[in-house]
Amino acid sequence: MTYTSFRRSNDTPHGGITSIYYNDKRGVEEMTKRAYYTSTGRKRAANGLVEWGMRSGFGVMRNYHADEKRYVVGRKNARYSISVKNNSRSRLEVVLSVDGLDVVDGKPASLRKRGYIVWPEQTIEIRGWRSSEKEVASFVFSPVAGSYSNLRHGETRNVGVVGLAVFTEKGIDPWSGRAEDGHNRFAASPFAEAPMSRAR
Repeated sequence: MTYTSFRRSNDTPHGGITSIYYNDKRGVEEMTKRAYYTSTGRKRAANGLVEWGMRSGFGVMRNYHADEKRYVVGRKNARYSISVKNNSRSRLEVVLSVDGLDVVDGKPASLRKRGYIVWPEQTIEIRGWRSSEKEVASFVFSPVAGSYSNLRHGETRNVGVVGLAVFTEKGIDPWSGRAEDGHNRFAASPFAEAPMSRAR
């Protein structure tokens, strides 16, 4: 893993925080009261800047939608990963949490912590919490008592939710990849007022 400098344009995530809830089949049916519709593939977040989803087995897991929330059905002890694609033309900082823990250090999550830098059109796949520069503790679907969050920190309050926050780079328009001051030209006036003078 390498490091690079990145200045956030704002302390608030672009488009807010997005979540995916996971449970077993029965749990998802209870949480949605069986009033859900399904979809496949990664879904857009951060006002379309990224697409993201959870992968297990051979592809992106099926999504269950209900009451503006998104769910996936996990199989006990199965490994999974988080896939994020940058749709923009600029670098983005992606901060992810699983069960209330930051995926970079495996400690309680916070928006103040730094995340992964995703380059334009790049797709990253996060397979677990980093326990060191080279070691990763795999994401595994498990009951609350056996969750990484409980075993490592004795914390179960946020088990079952994956969070995503996306930050844009200061001074850069994410859709053009250019410096934002270029957009000031749209406000330029062809007959701007100037000190009084007359044409000869």
